[in-house]
Amino acid sequence: MNRYLPLLFLAALSACHSRSSAPETPQEIVSAEEAVAAPAVENQNLQRTIEAEGFSSKGTIQAVTEVPVYSRISEQIVSFDIELGQRVRKGEVVVRLSQDVLKDKIARGKAELENAEYHYQAILMGQGYKRGQMDDAPEEMRQQARINSGYYATMASLKLLEREITYCTITAPITGAVSRIEATLYGAATPGVPLFYIVDTEHLKVCFDVLENELHKFQTGTRIRVISVAYPSEVHQAEVSAISPVVEKNGMVHLEATLQPHPHLMPGMTAIVTKDVG
Repeated sequence: MNRYLPLLFLAALSACHSRSSAPETPQEIVSAEEAVAAPAVENQNLQRTIEAEGFSSKGTIQAVTEVPVYSRISEQIVSFDIELGQRVRKGEVVVRLSQDVLKDKIARGKAELENAEYHYQAILMGQGYKRGQMDDAPEEMRQQARINSGYYATMASLKLLEREITYCTITAPITGAVSRIEATLYGAATPGVPLFYIVDTEHLKVCFDVLENELHKFQTGTRIRVISVAYPSEVHQAEVSAISPVVEKNGMVHLEATLQPHPHLMPGMTAIVTKDVG
């Protein structure tokens, strides 16, 4: 009987090895397949939601406002730390222009003002008034003397230069994100030519079209659901804010709805609009 012991031992060892190398259970295989198929299931759920609500339309998320940033004077850009998509706040300094030329003009303007003041006194002294008696001259005579000396014209020019130098510091007109950049560092800033654009990311809207026979489902204030293509698992609420009074040739009517701001919502995104049944 002892001669069978080695055979029994080998059989037991083989059985243990078979159990340790057994394939994954059916439950484990199903779990792995579900993880891979999760995005597909999510899209199917979205499709079923659209079909259940009976209405869907492809829309575009847009900003309510996009503001160009201009320079009021022609000067060289010496500070331009602006990048596409950068967030800025209203009143924040975004661009600085060179002040060198204006500072030279202001220095010359102050010298010209002193010269005009000297001529003003000389005119009054020619009328018989001494230096300490200038204020004793009639008001009309003093006004005429300042005009003839060029004092008023020089003073106005100097004030204009002092105002212009404040334009060398350009601030953001609104809070938002930089959407387009037109200027470059050390380039020339020109009045009327935008340096860059700021899009108001705090106020967004979704624009979409509906068929003429579906227009009765919507009015100002109607609630809709918005799902961006980029983030299909997120549902955003919106309210219709504008309805075009014109039916296009293709039988479509343009609508706009106000959206609440969200970090994942950006102007230009494609979205699916459905009717809110709640």
